[in-house]
Amino acid sequence: MDEHRDDREELLDTLERRALDAMPEDEPDPADEAAPVDVLGALSQGTGEPGQPDVTLGGYIQMHDRVPAFDGPDGQPYTVAVDVADSGREDRPHAGFLMFIRWAATGAGIMDHAESGDLAYAATEEAARAAVLDLSLYEVKAELDAAVARREREREREGVDADVS
Repeated sequence: MDEHRDDREELLDTLERRALDAMPEDEPDPADEAAPVDVLGALSQGTGEPGQPDVTLGGYIQMHDRVPAFDGPDGQPYTVAVDVADSGREDRPHAGFLMFIRWAATGAGIMDHAESGDLAYAATEEAARAAVLDLSLYEVKAELDAAVARREREREREGVDADVS
């Protein structure tokens, strides 16, 4: 697990350094403040590349030949997988989502899981999967945090319901 922590810290250091280098030296125009920040675009400035490939989920998997690992909001270790299911929609019948696998602290086994909601709808499974793989690691982490919180709320509600009946 220490190796993963070192990889994450190195990635975050690199991202922070590139973001600071990409910042304009003069004061920003107040009219521009309402514009959304393009993190992936800022990271690619000056490199001649469309973006840092390991900033997206798919790019990370391709570059490192493994899925990323995250610390969940519950302090537990998680890895992520992309899955596709039937959306029930005629126009875009396939929905892509993330499955977060919670590992034992030792990494010796799977203890639990949490799922994101549907994150992409598409005409084909491949297109739905590709759209989810295009998410930034920041978006993936936000989805993990939301999925774990949702799972905990559901379990609390089930516990209350079980006590009432």
